[in-house]
Amino acid sequence: MQNRLTELLGIAHPIVQAPMGWIARSQLASAVSNAGGLGIIETSSGRLDEVREEVRKMRELTDKPFGVNIAQAFVRDPDIVSFVIDQGVRFVTTSAGDPKRYCSALKEAGLTVFHVVPSLKAALRALEAGVDGLVVEGGEGGGFKNPRDVATMVLLPLVCSKTDKPVIAAGGMVDGRSMAAALALGADGIQMGTRMVSAAESPVHENWKKAIVSAEETDTVFLNRFGPGPALRALRTARTSELEKDPAENIMGEFRNVLDLYFGGDLEASIPLTGQVAGRIDAIKPVAQIISETVRECEEILDRLGRTYRPH
Repeated sequence: MQNRLTELLGIAHPIVQAPMGWIARSQLASAVSNAGGLGIIETSSGRLDEVREEVRKMRELTDKPFGVNIAQAFVRDPDIVSFVIDQGVRFVTTSAGDPKRYCSALKEAGLTVFHVVPSLKAALRALEAGVDGLVVEGGEGGGFKNPRDVATMVLLPLVCSKTDKPVIAAGGMVDGRSMAAALALGADGIQMGTRMVSAAESPVHENWKKAIVSAEETDTVFLNRFGPGPALRALRTARTSELEKDPAENIMGEFRNVLDLYFGGDLEASIPLTGQVAGRIDAIKPVAQIISETVRECEEILDRLGRTYRPH
């Protein structure tokens, strides 16, 4: 399934895996790259020594392209640009910060740079900074969000109407149906987060995967809309339901036991960042199956629409 995004990134299918902290490491990212998409290694955990080891493992697990994300709000290392360049990757996404901060240095080193944006204003700033493309992230996606959230159905075509740069759609992307919709709205590809959290190769505990599979479309909460700190979307649990009604004074403090949730399976230990597409996921599947089914369904839908609505 070739287009300008696959040509730019050197991949078979325009499907990118979200750079989720602690989760987007070699086990998951290599499965995505080997299946023809683009795996991305996270840095938002802040454990750069571990990230360096994960990049090394990637080169053992795949000979396909992969990228690294720089989550500016969570990475305090002043040498993060040199760190990413030294890993030898050719693609980087930047997020949670000023797109001008690292863009020039990364591009001067020959990397392709996309910036994650939650609004048109943010997209225009990123384009002014000189990015090569955008990841346009709707408010239905899981994780840290703009407190003034905008759904992908509105945000994606709005941003695409203002640029001819490649765009990756994020938020609500889970299958071929959503991929076809994203392409129709102007995107060149999609980014999957929650769908990959629930994948067989995802390193998170089975309790979280099963919770995603059993979730309804209404089973996420939008937390901390009025701050301080970032807003975020998470799976509804007893703890997140409490936080929805009575916000924490420091939302980031809720992540102090995050590893007990991610890898210990205690869903009440922290905040399980999850998108609304949890309500559309009904099985734990291998990454290769997720990607092949997504591409096949997308192609079938686009073909059917082309035949059904062709000009007369």
